[in-house]
Amino acid sequence: MKNSINMTEGNILKNLIYFAIPVLIGNIFQQLYNVADTAIIGNILGDSALAAVGASAPVYGLLIGFAGGLTNGFAVVIARYFGAGNEREMKKSVALTYILSAVIALVLTVSSLAILHPLMKSLKTPDEIIADTESYMRIIILFSAVTIAYNMLAGMMRAIGNSKAPLYFLIISTFVNIGLDFLFVKGFDMGVSGAVYATVISQGVSVVLCFIYALKKCDILVFQKSELVYDKALLSDLTSTGLSMGLMYAIVSVGSVILQGAVNSFGTSTITAHTAARKIDDIFMLPLGTIALASSTFASQNYGASRTDRVKQGIKCSIIIAEIWSAFSVAVCVLFRRPLIQALTGTIDEAVIFAASKYIVWNISFFFVLGVLLVLRSSLQGIGRKLVPVTGSIVEFLLKILAVAVLAPQLGYFGICICEPIIWAACAVIVLIDYSIFIRKTDKKAVDRKLAVAV
Repeated sequence: MKNSINMTEGNILKNLIYFAIPVLIGNIFQQLYNVADTAIIGNILGDSALAAVGASAPVYGLLIGFAGGLTNGFAVVIARYFGAGNEREMKKSVALTYILSAVIALVLTVSSLAILHPLMKSLKTPDEIIADTESYMRIIILFSAVTIAYNMLAGMMRAIGNSKAPLYFLIISTFVNIGLDFLFVKGFDMGVSGAVYATVISQGVSVVLCFIYALKKCDILVFQKSELVYDKALLSDLTSTGLSMGLMYAIVSVGSVILQGAVNSFGTSTITAHTAARKIDDIFMLPLGTIALASSTFASQNYGASRTDRVKQGIKCSIIIAEIWSAFSVAVCVLFRRPLIQALTGTIDEAVIFAASKYIVWNISFFFVLGVLLVLRSSLQGIGRKLVPVTGSIVEFLLKILAVAVLAPQLGYFGICICEPIIWAACAVIVLIDYSIFIRKTDKKAVDRKLAVAV
């Protein structure tokens, strides 16, 4: 427990940064899973194999995003009880989280395998890459329980302020992944399947290490039989919070799947460009997601401890950090987008480089808006305001459908490039309104308390 951070006391900025830095480093290493796969596949197997992996990305994001959102939702409840100092309810929450995560893994595996082929066909995946795309996705789905288990364990550790332990294990598994990538893809000539087997095995390593650590060093996250009880209210809280976050990610991911269908219709060259651009975009988006996660944990713990004053101050600090990173990202990506694309893909195709550059410039220029959106959306979830973040995700989903129906046919790939910036701006307005309502309510309660004391 010495690596845990109690965010209900101490310097707010220091707490956020100390918690966020290990998460950021961990997210960078987690991206290395994907970047290593992309770079090795692109440079060893070529553009066609890279396109096969890229075509699967939104479907993979849908599967893992929904599962990750659910487990993060469970962690939010755990963080509230940790902040409140209620160990009994916290350990009951931990016990139910293990059970619910196992059920999720089973349901997602069976349902995803059943719809894989018709889904890839409906997305207009080109005939020349659909076999490799489905092979890649099938292995991911079969072993999705491993990814869910890691997200669950890492989420619970972060809920109690321990962001260092998941980082250590992720670093180890990342190096295992890179080594196995070369061995399976190049050494054993296993094609795109080799890359996903490398990822699954390395993630399995991180799960085993996380569980051993929890048993030996973090027993508050290991429940006893007496703590595995049916508590209707607690089960409802875990399920509703998990589902709201899971649905938020899933709705966004479904929109991305639909958007990928439009990208696929432009051909293999555009798919390759979009894959490369998305990878670069994801890398620079990592710190924004990290500070949003830190803000959510901070808000959850302090809301559980009834410290709404610190909740507001934490959100303000998080937004400032996000805006500083956005300025840095714009400068780097606008100036160095071409070498970044070539380093990632190994391509010399000018059409690929041009299309990827267009996407990068438009998306990353709107990171200033995205930073505000992510921090507020995650923080609102952390304090139990579940409806508006999900509503914003539904708006995002509908706008992506509109983009596929109108922008892509009228503007081509440029319509895809401007789709998400428009969505981020619309959703940011929605969460800003809800946050303003929260501020007014908490300020009114504070005034009422002072008047009551004065009387």
